[in-house]
Amino acid sequence: MSLYPGVALITGAASGISQATAVSFAREGCTKLVLADRDEAGLARTQQLIVQVAGEGKAAAIAVKTDVTSAEQVEALFLRAVAEFGRVDYAVNGAGVLSNNKRSHDTTPDEFDRINVINYRGCWLTSRAAIKQMLSQDPLPTHDGRPGVRGSVVNIASQLGIVGRPAAPAYCGSKAAVINMTKCDAIDYSRDAIRINSVCPGVIDTPMTQPNASVLEPAISIAPMERMGTAQEVADCVLFLASSKASFVQGAAMVVDGGYTIN
Repeated sequence: MSLYPGVALITGAASGISQATAVSFAREGCTKLVLADRDEAGLARTQQLIVQVAGEGKAAAIAVKTDVTSAEQVEALFLRAVAEFGRVDYAVNGAGVLSNNKRSHDTTPDEFDRINVINYRGCWLTSRAAIKQMLSQDPLPTHDGRPGVRGSVVNIASQLGIVGRPAAPAYCGSKAAVINMTKCDAIDYSRDAIRINSVCPGVIDTPMTQPNASVLEPAISIAPMERMGTAQEVADCVLFLASSKASFVQGAAMVVDGGYTIN
C-alpha cells in the first residue's frame, strides 16, 4: 500500500520547496494533488514535473491560483479541493517571503505587515482551513495497520523561527509565530486525530534565495555542513511528517539546516 493514499494540498507550489514537495508526493505514489500559488505559470510547470515523475495519466494535479493572505481565496481553494477529490489528507503550507533585511527602526509598518501577513497570517489561514476540513473526515488507513488520522498538516517555518540573526526581526518573528501556532494546534487537535507539525529549513537553494546569495553567505558559513540545502532535502522531511510513518510525531519543529542552530 502507498504511504500516501490520500489527497495532498500544497501552497507555494509554483517553485522552490513547495514545488519539490508536490513532485515528491507524486513520485512516492500520491495520485491526487492540489497545487496553490499566485504564479500560474509556475503552477503549470509543477504540473508538468508531476507528469514526468508519475507518468501520463497516473496522477491528477489541479492548479488553483490562490493568494494565501485572502481568507476568501483560501476558502475557495479548499472548496475546490473537496469538490474535486472529496477530502484533504496532507496539507503543506509553504507559501512565504524572505526577510526585508532591515533592523526594526528601518523597517516600515508596510514592510512588517507584508512579511507577517504572508508568512504568519497566510499560514494560519491555510492551516485553519485544512483543520476545518479534516475534522469532517474519517481517518485514512495506514501503510501497516497502525491507527490512522483524519489528516496531517505540515507548516513551513524556518531555522530563524528558532534563533535570531541581524536585520531580520519581522521575518524571524513571523516564523517563530508559525512554530508556536503549530504547537498550539497540535495540542488542540490531537484528540481529533489530526497531526500538525512544522519544518524549519535553513538556507536552501531555491529561486527565492538565489538572488540573495551574498547576503546569505554568512549563514551558510556558520552551519557545520557549510553549504546550502536543497529543496528536495526539505521535501523529504515534509513527506515523512505527512506520512503514517510519523504517527507519533506531533507538534514538532523539525530543523533541516545543516547544523546552523547547533552552533
